Amino acid sequence: MKSNYVGLKRLIYAAHYSIKGLVASWESEAAIRQEIILASFLLPITFFLDISSTEQVLLIFSLVFILIVELLNTALETTVDRIGSEFNTMSGKAKDIGSAAVFVSLLNAILIWTIILC
Repeated sequence: MKSNYVGLKRLIYAAHYSIKGLVASWESEAAIRQEIILASFLLPITFFLDISSTEQVLLIFSLVFILIVELLNTALETTVDRIGSEFNTMSGKAKDIGSAAVFVSLLNAILIWTIILC
């Protein structure tokens, strides 16, 4: 659906819909809540570590990347569920692949944190 708004008004509406999506995902997905709480705990820690700014950015980005992938996975799962609730191997495969993407993003963050901190 194309927006009828342009310029600053379009940006304001886009921000509104983005916040609405964050709230909806927080309310419906335990994984998002857990990952945001984890990021809220780990992100401030990066400011107290004796590391370079590049390393700090990598640590922070690895946490944000998890949230991005989880949000995309939630959108994918919501879309698949909207199509139908009956069992379908292709729907299951799509959900499994989305879950795998989240898993890889978590492994990526663990690897980055381990390399930088050890």
